[in-house]
Amino acid sequence: MLYLVLKHRWQNRMLLVASCVFYGAWDWRFLGLMFVSITTDFLCAQAIHRASPRRRKLFLAVNLVVSLGILGFFKYFNFFAGSLENRLSFWGIHPHYAVLKIILPVGISFYTFQAMSYAFDVYRGTLVPVPSYWDYALFVTYFPHLVAGPIMKARDLLPQVIYPRTLSWEKFYSGCYLIFRGLFQKMFVVDNLWLL
Repeated sequence: MLYLVLKHRWQNRMLLVASCVFYGAWDWRFLGLMFVSITTDFLCAQAIHRASPRRRKLFLAVNLVVSLGILGFFKYFNFFAGSLENRLSFWGIHPHYAVLKIILPVGISFYTFQAMSYAFDVYRGTLVPVPSYWDYALFVTYFPHLVAGPIMKARDLLPQVIYPRTLSWEKFYSGCYLIFRGLFQKMFVVDNLWLL
């Protein structure tokens, strides 16, 4: 009900807070990690847009190193640490070092690749960077697709964030149809195919 009475800008802020609460309910510490990624992507996209062709590549590279570095660390650190420990113990070396048990943040792949696609679109010149940091943060953190995808292209979702949304009965019925169609396909088609 609050969403319906707010102006567009505050609707976006409310959705951003709701998305952060949704994501932070699992582990609030990973919100900081997500905002490091969001801030890097936002600033690099702004810099790419204003820079000369040579420097554009530099800013894109910085964005890729930070984004893929974060993703790689959280996704593969335990794998490589365990492999190294197994290899060393095979040779009779038993390392006595503390191994970090890194927990994989929920949805890190989805929001990382979505943010990277935004930077690539700005680099290619097919998209102008979003002037508002908070609108960009909502684009990345929007909770319906945050933890399970799909990876949304900026040109598809950003206009829905930036421009005011209008409500109508036609849109309401269309949304209900899509939800119930998806539920039907999941519950009666996919779940029954799995049993075969």
